[in-house]
Amino acid sequence: MTPDDVRAARERIRGMVWQTPVLRCPALDELAGAELWLKAENLQRIGAFKARGAMHAVGLLDPALRARGVITYSSGNHAQAVALAAKAHGVQAHVAMPVDAPAIKMASVRALGAEVVLAGTTSAERREAALAIQARTGGAMVEPFDDEAIIAGQGTATLELLETVRAEGGGGLDALAVPVGGGGLVAGACVALAVEPVGCDAMGQSLARGERVTVEPAATLADGLKPVRVGERNFAIARARLAGALTVDDAEMGRALVLLLTLAKVLVEPSGAAALAAALRGLPGAPRRVGVILSGGNVEPALVSRLLAEHGAGYPRQPKP
Repeated sequence: MTPDDVRAARERIRGMVWQTPVLRCPALDELAGAELWLKAENLQRIGAFKARGAMHAVGLLDPALRARGVITYSSGNHAQAVALAAKAHGVQAHVAMPVDAPAIKMASVRALGAEVVLAGTTSAERREAALAIQARTGGAMVEPFDDEAIIAGQGTATLELLETVRAEGGGGLDALAVPVGGGGLVAGACVALAVEPVGCDAMGQSLARGERVTVEPAATLADGLKPVRVGERNFAIARARLAGALTVDDAEMGRALVLLLTLAKVLVEPSGAAALAAALRGLPGAPRRVGVILSGGNVEPALVSRLLAEHGAGYPRQPKP
């Protein structure tokens, strides 16, 4: 996997996904003690960066195979992305989702025309259900992260971010913080600092051990960052190029979500706030210019209300002039 693969993916999906804005917020810069460049993938089609990889992967399938339908397994955002890509190509999508998937994500998948099967609470259980669907239908499996086409597609978000920073900021980034579940986004970013929820740190443990580690995901607000194991391809890229991995807890993600909403006027889901949570705490080496991927914005209104009640007091409401 090379930067040329990412550039080629961008050309293939041009016009099928949106070039999302890169946002600046002086008040968040002040809190972080760094210049933050926020890549707003919460404003992407289906509200998450996953649209990039799914559009790329489904588009590359042999048409005869694609006509049999596409299959995937996901806690929500990749499910929506594959459903969107299937609709764009006029084929059926079948998706295995966890029984505790956020209702807003499940409703979106169904609204896009996909058939949903509920399967357990872990990525392993979802994958088993998806394989059963594939055996029955003969359709094409679209892996959520451990796939070269997916990785290249996800990498286009970072490519756009870097180009925008160079054009508007007159230079590059000192650090890039990326939320990590299965590793598709961070593998596409190539050089970054991985951010995971506490108790769901499969990437961090794998990097420490030098081999992929399976974890039993802990309870977390970040439903999109709970795979039991990072992808084989993703880990190979991360092991060679990743600067490191950090964990953030629910309180940090909740606070980051509320700060984004109140200061930057941007709504993300807890998974989408994970990288910002790490940047607000302070990254190793105190980088001056930091890229932050806001990976998704599909969040239940009731959760936003709860987090505003928990974290909304005591923080500045408006950026300083």
